[in-house]
Amino acid sequence: EVYFKNLSKQKQKEVMEKNGNNHKLRVCVATCNRADYSKLAPIMFGIKAEPQFFELDVVVLGSHLIDDYGNTYRMIEQDDFDIHTRLHTIVRGEDEAAMVESVGLALVKLPDVLNRLKPDIMIVHGDRFDALALATSAALMNIRILHIEGGEVSGTIDDSIRHAITKLAHYHVCCTRSAEQHLIAMCEDHDRILLAGCPSYDKLLSAKNKDYMSIIRMWLGEDVKTRDYIVALQHPVTTDIKHSIKMFELTLDALISFNKRTLVLFPNVDAGSKEMVRVMRKKGIEHHPNFRAVKHVPFDQFIQLVAHAGCMIGNSSCGVREVGAFGTPVINLGTRQTGRETGENVLHVRDADTQDKILHALQLQFGKQYPCSKIYGDGNAVPRILKFLKSIDLKEPLQKKFCFPPVKDNISQDIDHILETQSALAVDLGGTNLRVAIVSMKGEIVKKYTQLNPKTYEDRLELILKMCIEAASEAVNVNCRILGVGISTGGRVNPREGIVLHSTKLIQEWSSVDLRTPISDALHLPVWVDNDGNCAALAERKFGHGKGIENFVTLITGTGIGGGIVHQHELIHGSSFCAAELGHIVVSLDGPECLCGSQGCIEAYASGIALQREAKKLHDEDLLLVEGMSMKKEEVVSAAHLIQAAKLGNTKADSILRTAGTALGLGVVNILHTMNPSLVILSGVLASHYVNAVKDVINRQALSSVKTVDVVVSNLADPALLGAASLVLDYTTRRIY
Repeated sequence: EVYFKNLSKQKQKEVMEKNGNNHKLRVCVATCNRADYSKLAPIMFGIKAEPQFFELDVVVLGSHLIDDYGNTYRMIEQDDFDIHTRLHTIVRGEDEAAMVESVGLALVKLPDVLNRLKPDIMIVHGDRFDALALATSAALMNIRILHIEGGEVSGTIDDSIRHAITKLAHYHVCCTRSAEQHLIAMCEDHDRILLAGCPSYDKLLSAKNKDYMSIIRMWLGEDVKTRDYIVALQHPVTTDIKHSIKMFELTLDALISFNKRTLVLFPNVDAGSKEMVRVMRKKGIEHHPNFRAVKHVPFDQFIQLVAHAGCMIGNSSCGVREVGAFGTPVINLGTRQTGRETGENVLHVRDADTQDKILHALQLQFGKQYPCSKIYGDGNAVPRILKFLKSIDLKEPLQKKFCFPPVKDNISQDIDHILETQSALAVDLGGTNLRVAIVSMKGEIVKKYTQLNPKTYEDRLELILKMCIEAASEAVNVNCRILGVGISTGGRVNPREGIVLHSTKLIQEWSSVDLRTPISDALHLPVWVDNDGNCAALAERKFGHGKGIENFVTLITGTGIGGGIVHQHELIHGSSFCAAELGHIVVSLDGPECLCGSQGCIEAYASGIALQREAKKLHDEDLLLVEGMSMKKEEVVSAAHLIQAAKLGNTKADSILRTAGTALGLGVVNILHTMNPSLVILSGVLASHYVNAVKDVINRQALSSVKTVDVVVSNLADPALLGAASLVLDYTTRRIY
């Protein structure tokens, strides 16, 4: 630690020598509104505290200087900062044109100020249109720009402005690891990016223990208790003003119905704010006994109010960022903060047609206490930023360097996902039946539909579409949100394209069939298709014995013999999508003929069709039925009759079953010697009849190094449907498939 401290001091000394020993870094901090000042103020205090290194010039513009928004420049003066320049840059009108005109007015006025100040570096915060004017002016005048809070993702036009400022800025201070990765992915030079955390957290994390009851009473009344009031702060969404006003109206209706004391802050100066204020006045919010409507609350006091609130509601970035430091419940409304990283205290209501959804969110969140989140900072941002500023070499060229790394995803809660069950439509195309089911994320089959599988391609596809549409409609009634369609079918499948390349003889007219396109077009949902054996393995991986197992094999013992191989947690498809055709492992060179055309396959011995064939032979020779068995004249001989006869002491039937079990066991031994899995799962109607025989063959024939493998019978009631569902559900939980 001492070594690195000395190294840092040496680097700073070298930079000072390069910049000139007596040269202080002249820093211009420009603040446009109450929100950005809360982030910039801690940095300004830090710069002011080190006059031997820095000279500070403060420029105030934007809504700071408007009476309707609280004349918030006064709090800068109260913090004992000398304001070098005040620029009136806001064109009133609160619509899109006024925002553009305000940017233009700022661009006209700023060059004169910057020419007089001649700063070495300008600090610009965030994603407001005023900040875009600042960054544009500084960049064109060859002034270095340090951008605070770049790389973050949210909704509305703010995203575009933030990223535009990133491209103009020379140095970047970001708050989270994901934001840092986004900046790198946006081609910014990693050496000019500082992951510091949010500067406001330096104040937040030391604020909660201060006297707060007097602040709460001052703003909300003498009778209010902690955790028994709401703070509401909602701004217009400039890319969809009409909808955001409607959302604000529904929010106020929900708050009125919820009947808790509420502090409502006026919206910012963006287009649409005038209409939102009209909505407040139309509903009588300023005179309602449960509401306190204010233009501005000083940041120190605002911290105390949200820290001890029962809930915060709205679409301010403060809700998804700063409030997490206190674990206060937050309801984030609409799309304005879509993409922001959030703690578990944030519940999203992306859209609402009535006040009911917002009211339900209030009932879920109000009064809860969540763990404190430090996603956006640890309280040490300012020292890092000051150190970063001291390391800037003014003799380095202004030209930026670029690179192209990847970007990370983000996950967050959503009210719709809580109110509805995330589910998949699962389709199982068997030789006899066609089944469709609604399957939940937990593997529960919510509803199932079964029809006979038609013999022709046209009839089959028409029936699939009809059943899927019916199930998708029913999903709404059973409160399920369908995320996609998964299809399990016999035959060889190209899962990348969703095409059945060719099928088994059990399903006619089922070769070169594109299943994905017609079903996706009809349902407007993503569609996945795979072989039934692979689907059985996926079902085991997500819901069954294979959960958490790195390497395992699933064998289906039913009408045919199939299976799937999971290696290093991923399904193996093979170069031509023919992997895991386990039923066609040859265990005898002169065995019975298989449906595939070969001889001696496992399927020719151990499948339901093979057992039925042997049962018919015995029946034709009057050797099948024994005492305790009876068959009707029209009854078709099946594998079940053979199993029953063996149980009742028919030695010939028992011999056939033992041969089938041995064939299956030899196939498993070959699999063990080839893939070396740690688990073998037997699935299907015949699994329980074969499990002991398979274990016996392994003990006799397998190498000693694989004899300890576990062989178990699947406990899944419907692996085909569950596997088809897991095609969809694995994707939604971001598994690579």
